[in-house]
Order: sequence, then C-alpha cells, then structure tokens
Amino acid sequence: MATLVLTAVGSILGGPIGGAIGSAVGQFVDQTLFEPKPRLGPRLGDLSVQTSSYGSPIPKIFGTMRVAGTVIWSTDLIEMRAASGGGKGQPKTIDYSYSASFAVALSARPVLGIGRIWADGKLLRGAAGDFKSATLFRLHPGDEDQAPDPLIVSVEGAGQASAFRGLAYALFEGLQLEAYGNRIPSLTFEVAADPGAIAIGEIAGEISAGTIAAGSTPALSGYAASGDSVRGAIESLADILPLSLADDGETLRLTSGEGDPGLLAESTESGRRETVRAGLAAMPGEVTIAYYDSERDYQVGLQRAVRAGGRSADRRALAAVLGAAGAKALADHRLAAAWAGRVRTMIKANWRACGLRPGARVAIESQPGLWTVKRWTLGPMTVTLELAKAFAAAIPDLAASPGRAVGEPDLPHGPTLVRLYDLPLGDGRETKPLLVVAAAGSEEGWRRAALSASFDLGESWESAGVTAPATVLGTALDVLSPARSALFDLASSIEVELASDAMWLESRSDDALVDGANLAAVGDELIQFGSAEPLGGQRFRLSRLLRGRRGTEWAAGSHAIGDSFTLIERDSLIALDAPAGSVGGEARIMAVGVGDFPDAAFGSIEIVGAALQPPNPVHLSARQTEAGDLDIRWARRSRQGWAWLSGSDAPLGEEAELYRLVIAGEGFERIVEPLAQTYLYTAAARAEDGGGPLLLSVRQAGTFATSRPAMLTIE
Repeated sequence: MATLVLTAVGSILGGPIGGAIGSAVGQFVDQTLFEPKPRLGPRLGDLSVQTSSYGSPIPKIFGTMRVAGTVIWSTDLIEMRAASGGGKGQPKTIDYSYSASFAVALSARPVLGIGRIWADGKLLRGAAGDFKSATLFRLHPGDEDQAPDPLIVSVEGAGQASAFRGLAYALFEGLQLEAYGNRIPSLTFEVAADPGAIAIGEIAGEISAGTIAAGSTPALSGYAASGDSVRGAIESLADILPLSLADDGETLRLTSGEGDPGLLAESTESGRRETVRAGLAAMPGEVTIAYYDSERDYQVGLQRAVRAGGRSADRRALAAVLGAAGAKALADHRLAAAWAGRVRTMIKANWRACGLRPGARVAIESQPGLWTVKRWTLGPMTVTLELAKAFAAAIPDLAASPGRAVGEPDLPHGPTLVRLYDLPLGDGRETKPLLVVAAAGSEEGWRRAALSASFDLGESWESAGVTAPATVLGTALDVLSPARSALFDLASSIEVELASDAMWLESRSDDALVDGANLAAVGDELIQFGSAEPLGGQRFRLSRLLRGRRGTEWAAGSHAIGDSFTLIERDSLIALDAPAGSVGGEARIMAVGVGDFPDAAFGSIEIVGAALQPPNPVHLSARQTEAGDLDIRWARRSRQGWAWLSGSDAPLGEEAELYRLVIAGEGFERIVEPLAQTYLYTAAARAEDGGGPLLLSVRQAGTFATSRPAMLTIE
C-alpha cells in the first residue's frame, strides 16, 4: 500500500530543502479483474491534498539563493485516465495519471525572478526556463499592488481569492505528478531577489525598517533573513563575519569592524586591571562553517579550519551563499579570532568611558594590539569593561575545493516531432489497419509525449497513451534514385540530416541486414542500409542499400528532396489502434510533450491499411504456346512470409487464394478471378478481344484488402 504525501517545504527558513511533511491523504486501490473488463493501473483512492500548517515562517530573500517554499494554496489532485492496448481478445489497459495546481510562497519581500527549480532534488526547470515535467507556471513577484492569480480566483471565487501582496510566490497549474509518485514533490527554487551581491548593512537596514544604522559592510551573494527577531537575524551574521554589532542603548550599529578605535588611557583607570587567559580545554581545535555553496547548485557545503592544542569544536551554520574559498577563509578567520580572544582583561574606568558599548574596539594605552568590548557595567562614577583581545588581521585569500557537485544534466526538452505511418510492419495476422507513431525531439533532453488520436477529421480526440522512447528521425537532403528490390542497390546513396545531436546511425553487416537491421522509412519506401557514413554535424550518407522492403518497391520512384527519414526500431514505435472499417479515411495524431505544453505537435495520414494488404505478386510473365494461347503466370508473396524460403512457396497468409487479373487492350478490358497463380488466355479469347498490344495487371485479393498490382505490357 502506498500513500500520497504532500510535502510542505520551507518550514525552516534560510534552508534550501525545507521540511514539514503533510498528512497522508490517499492510497492505491488494487482491483481484481476478469476479462473482458479493462485492466486498471494504480489509482489514488482520495484526491484531497493538504496545504502547509499556519505559522510556518517565510524568509526575506536577498541576492540570489536556492530556497524552499511553503505551499500556501492548492487544488485537489486531478485524475486523468487513458486506455491502451486491446484487440485480439485482450482487454484494454486503463492507466491513471494525476496533476495538481498549487501556490508556493518564496519570500516575504519582492523578488526579481526565478531561475532553476528542483523537485525532489531533480531539475524541474532548467536554466533556460524549460520545464522537465508538463506544467503551466506563473511567478508573482510580491509587489504591494499584485493582483490575485486568475486560477485561484476561478477556484475560490471573485472577492475570496487572496492576492498575497508583499509575498513573492510561484503558482503551478496542472503540474504532472507521475514522475514524483503522484504527490506534490519537495520543491526548491533559485530565487533572484536583488541584482548582484548585496551589502550586509543594506540587509540589516531593510529588515529593521531603518532602525539599524550601518556603515561599510561586506556583501553577500545571497542571504535568507530569518529568526525570531531582527537582532537574531543580524547576530547570526555578526557572529561569523568580521562585523561589529554595537548597542548604544537606542539603536544597533553595524560596521565591518574597521575605522579608528577608541583610546582607553591608563590615566582613566580606577583600581587595578585583571587579565586572564582561557585554558586549552575552552579553546577550539577546529572551526567548521556550513553554508550554501554557489559552486554546487547551492547545496550545503562545509569548510573546516584546524589548529593544534584546542580541545573543543566550534560549528556554525550560515544561511548565506558563499564560494568554497570564501567559506574556508571565514573558518580560518574565526579560528584565529577565537584564539586571539583567549586573553581577556577587566578594567574599571571612570565616567569618561561611558560612551563605549559592547562591540566597540579600543586601544589601551601602553598595551599592544586592539581590544573588543564584550561587557559594560555602570557603577558609582565608574564603568567596568570586560575586554577581549581582538584579531585585527584581514580575512585571508585561501584556496579550497567545493567538492563534486551532485546534479543532473540540464538538457532542454525541446519541441516534439511526431510522424504517423501506415506501413506493412505487422506479422500478417492483423484484422484492422496498423498505424504506428514515431516521435522524438530536436533537443537531447526530449523524453516522451502524451498522444491523442482522431479518426473523424478532428471532431473528437481520444487518448492514445504516450510515445515510445525517442525515434531516430531526419530529413532526406537529396533524391533516392529508383532501383529494383531483388539485389543490393550499390549504385544509389542518400544523404540524411538527423533531427538532434543525440541521434546516431551505424553501419551493419550483410548478415545483420538479413536479420532485419537498419530498416528505415524514406518517404513511403522501406529500405535497409549497410553503410552509414558520418559527414559531420547531424548528417550521414547511407549506401549499400536494400530497396522496397516488405513490398514497398512501388514507392522506389516517388522520392523527393525533403522526404522524411525514420529508423524503424520496434522499441521506438507505438502502435495506434485504428478502428475497423477506417480504410479510406484519415487518421490524425496530436503529441504534447513537456517542451510543447500547452501547444501540440500534429501528424496526419490517409489510412490505406498497408498491413492488411497482401504484397503485390511478382515475376508476372506471359508465354505464347504452340496453340497460340497466352500462358500467364506469376508468383504470390505473403504478408506472413518476408524471408527467403528454400524449396517451398511463401505461406498464403489469407483465408483463400484468389486473384484479380485484368487484361486490357485497345477498346476492351477483360477481368477474370483465377484461384491459382496462372491463367490461360486462349487464342480464341484474344481474337475475340481484337488482338493487339496488351496490358496485364494482377492483384491478390486478400481477406481484408487487395494488393497493389503487378503489371506487364505485351506488344
């Protein structure tokens, strides 16, 4: 039993993964079936979903970060069903698929745009803005005047839909959930809130509504401001970066710790000075900093600084985007600053030191180095200051490795190319027209597309499942010359251009060709090619050809530049179930892949029932006997026997053996229906018909269709 889980992402601010898991709301239903009932695929029993709980904090995003979101609105899941298979006494298979529409809050301040999106850690949207699963997508940047999303309005009703003003959020409409276990996946977003890096002082000023005064401060590529207070959000930065956060009793003043320090003269001291040095047990032997690595798709990185003698470990997490070298430098700087602060002193100064506040840097007269005020206590006409030795060196420029990024290729899906064929590709047992669909994409990232078919000129459409994996498709760049089908065509060649760099053709041996390798459709003719010579780019020259495969020699003389080229491989084609009696009508196919959504690719074809037709007879001949009769003979072929047979005739492949022979001449046409592969056109009948030149045409009448003609002219 499987459950449908809604993952409410983003409950922990500043983290790219997020984490509250919603409650289970559905289960698979397994139904026992008996023929001829349809076979049901996995189906979810309950279509309701749950949104995130109230109270989940939403960060304010600065710069560019990968952040999780919080699901703030959702529809129920939408169930779709598609029937496939059936025929020959077999039941149809009914498959169920699901989609959902939902909104995800991203930032409590406006953003500029969205880059990549990950779903369950896999790319859902690439850097080019292409989606890997079908969906409509809209970004509401969080302006104070943004309007409600039209989908939310249509579901909730006019006047009932929130615009979520001041909140940046993304809306997915009809996200296909098959790739995510039929549940809303855990989503993370590459959010760009500001152009370029942003100074920490600017961040502090905005989130404090101007109550934090900031001087010159370092800049960050990205930061998620979170915490239970403004001070908490800023102190998390000041605790790691070389910042000075001073409190003057009314405002916080944030600086980079630079500038002229105050001077604490010896003459201002009252009483004695106490200096202590912390023991090794209290000192860190290593400092580690966790951060979001800009070189690894914003995955969590960890950099470490180590020093001998320390006994403890100092572990910090920074909700900011850094490079590996920058994080390593911060770890080294923090470790050095911690060891410098091992020395502390307590000074009791007079009232002139009242202006100093925690975080201020001072120099003590006649003492080397700088000191940082850690604690300030006011007494009777005195101020007691607790000072720690300051580490004033600049942050070093260090080399560090970010490690190997764990990700997947960002390959655009691209538009779908779809082709519909009515070719003799069956096993000869077909009772209805056999149509096949070949599909691929012009981009390497193309996977599959959903299919719909129409047999009433587009008045109605029915689901036809999904395409097979990508077929090798292309276009003929020159004209394939006519040739006979009995022997290798060593004189002809054809140049083709494939639709994608991901496609390739290979040469095959003669033995492999006999086994059916390298079968391809060029226009309406089926050929095989032994040699595939790469010409650069997506172009190949095909030669050592076998022509007119499976009875398609009739098309060998009808080629033109621009003919379609399709490599016929069983696992890259899907059969389209055409209704009985549809021969002579038109079939239309519509394919919608991720790169097409919400548009579609189309194909159409006249249904001739090629798989129902016996191949045309061959070796048509006429020999005049001594009595003056014309002995007309031919050899049949079979749609159940395409291989060379030694010592036996091809299998009949039809319910009865019947032919339609037309003998035509000037002013007459004689039609007969022989039951064997021969007919004697007597001298008397020929005289009755007037004699003269003749045109012979013979077709095999099959169970469901009649073959194309074999023809012979007699002078």
